[in-house]
Amino acid sequence: MPSTSPLPIETTDEVNAQILAASEDKIQGFVADPLAQIAGKAALPLAVVAERIAAMLRAKTIRRVRQTLMSINLARGALVAWNIPADHLNGAFEFMWEKDPFSGHIVVRSTDKETPGSQYRLWTTLKIPDGYSMVKHCELLCKITGATAFKLMPAKRIFALGVGHVRRRGMEPGAKADALAQPRDTEYVSLSVLEWTTLIALKREFSPEEIEAAATRDPELFWQTRAAEAGLSLDEFLATAHALHAKGVIGRFSTFLEHVKPNAAGERITTYNALFHWAVPAGRELEAGQEVGRFHIMTHAYWREGGSEFNHVNVMGVAHGTDKGRVLAHKAAIDAHLAAIGIPVSYTNVFWGGRSEIKPSEISPIAYAEWCRSQGIDPAAMRD
Repeated sequence: MPSTSPLPIETTDEVNAQILAASEDKIQGFVADPLAQIAGKAALPLAVVAERIAAMLRAKTIRRVRQTLMSINLARGALVAWNIPADHLNGAFEFMWEKDPFSGHIVVRSTDKETPGSQYRLWTTLKIPDGYSMVKHCELLCKITGATAFKLMPAKRIFALGVGHVRRRGMEPGAKADALAQPRDTEYVSLSVLEWTTLIALKREFSPEEIEAAATRDPELFWQTRAAEAGLSLDEFLATAHALHAKGVIGRFSTFLEHVKPNAAGERITTYNALFHWAVPAGRELEAGQEVGRFHIMTHAYWREGGSEFNHVNVMGVAHGTDKGRVLAHKAAIDAHLAAIGIPVSYTNVFWGGRSEIKPSEISPIAYAEWCRSQGIDPAAMRD
């Protein structure tokens, strides 16, 4: 039941910080009892974890709680840079945020000086269900938004993917894992109807009431209502979810914080969102990505090909912080490490994030066909 006394909603509260340090990105893959797992990692009672997460979710300190998917393996995806005239930039941002469910992270970016690609101000992530064309989708968005050009940059490998803003506070530049980051494949995985049915129930966001209710029953029954929603027994639901985990298409169970905008407690979790670019010699992308992905500050690290538009960068990553100088110090530590181990970097840059919105990208083929019809487009015309 909800607490009758006010609970702290600040991420700086000691108990909340303990919870968030575990709940943002430490519950990897599918687990039957995610709240109990968070409680164990935070060394707190399950009831405390549930009531604090519910309180922060109600206050919007936490934006959403959900099981994430490795959508990069479930739909065709790419990072997209858009060249858009200044007078169309806000309108394009609004359309992709409000009316394109297949665009996820939507960020206006800038560089400290004019550099290759600095005219590409809007950056988005894009997921297109299997069978449909990313190029055709982007061409349609150009017509709708007034964009004059776009650059699709699919990920060839992933080296880091995990947010964890709270646990990264105060992290020293240069802090890195002892082992190399392991590259993750981005190949498409085909699923059965049963698996898609399970995934749809799995990925839906949790309400504060669902989180609170989970504390009053056996942790092993956490997914019971989602199993019923999918029309499955709990055993069948869990078995299918574990099979999906084995296929590598389950991400993490996570609490998502607002990145840049002030939350209800008046906090800014991060102020600077930096997209780092490195150009390394062809053939050394995997090696360089594994090195970059070792650094704990990196929330994302990928092998992506920027092409001539971005001076042939091929390793990219994202880091966040509240102080620009410190974010640059983290990058300088990575640059120095690459130089010290003999990986030459012919070009590097930072694209700073400004206005941003984040939402999960839709990946359902059914939803894509419905969206096409809502835009007056025959879905068949958008196929590969």
